Amino acid sequence: MNVLVSGWSRSRWWCRLILLERPNAIGLFFAIKGSVLPRIAPSIAVCTGLAVLVTITHGLLFSWKVTLTPVPFTLMGLALAIFLGFRNSTAYDRFWEARKLWGELIHQSRNLARQQAWVKIDGAAQAEESRLVLFRTVAFAHALRCQLRRLDAKADLTQWIGAPEQAQVTARFNPGNELLTLNTQVFSRWVREDRLPIPLAAEMDKTLAALAGVQTGCERIASTPIPFAYTLLLHRTAYMYCLLLPFGLVDVIGLMTPVVVAIVSYTFFGLDALGDEIEQPFGVRPHHLPLDAMCRVIEIDMLRASGEQALPEPLKPVGGVIL
Repeated sequence: MNVLVSGWSRSRWWCRLILLERPNAIGLFFAIKGSVLPRIAPSIAVCTGLAVLVTITHGLLFSWKVTLTPVPFTLMGLALAIFLGFRNSTAYDRFWEARKLWGELIHQSRNLARQQAWVKIDGAAQAEESRLVLFRTVAFAHALRCQLRRLDAKADLTQWIGAPEQAQVTARFNPGNELLTLNTQVFSRWVREDRLPIPLAAEMDKTLAALAGVQTGCERIASTPIPFAYTLLLHRTAYMYCLLLPFGLVDVIGLMTPVVVAIVSYTFFGLDALGDEIEQPFGVRPHHLPLDAMCRVIEIDMLRASGEQALPEPLKPVGGVIL
């Protein structure tokens, strides 16, 4: 089988992970790239605009004075900050677990490449079959990436395993698991042909099982979001807090009310938006995992293990963004 391994620049939905050097204090204050400010700017503008209106009218609403003191906002703000912090910690745990799973995917792929070096190869046909086992590992990574992002994996799989096998695995419910099954069948045949010692075959099967475990872990994260009711409660509470805040501050700080409301709105809406972004780490927004870059790492490792000399370059950050 002739497997295509050229044509590294392919059209994809890119994931963008922000990688920037930390600027100085002034640069950090005015930084836009990597910030959630563009996403939450409309919400901040609404709250600040209302604060300006409340300041001008001194808290009058249709000739009725809205009387609120800062006390309830102190209590609500403390509770809201605690719950936002808890939600963001939970979201980051999901993000970090996803990153560890993809690190394990790279680790086990390298293990498989080293283990396969012990397989007896006699002739060009067996060498090509051995290369295909490695290329199925690359295809598995791309299949998992596309599954998590709900993309069509056919083009990536065809490049690494050829059109006939691509059609076979994509016809199944789980292409990634099908690729692992095909490699298991190859290892079993190698044992029967005395090309692979049984103890080493058992270790290679453990490696495939670890790859299957990575897929299962990623599926669990992708299919089990933070309960919607919890997220909805925080959204509503943050908006109610920021919209009512001017009425509690106008009699205390006067003309500074819009400034304080803008700062508080930025903090609460920013924490809320950041939690939304990292809750599902496999997407294509900024701060999501760079799955394309990690797939490229696996491509390079498997090509090197197969004896390929012309290796693709790792994906590098462009303008502080890695794809």
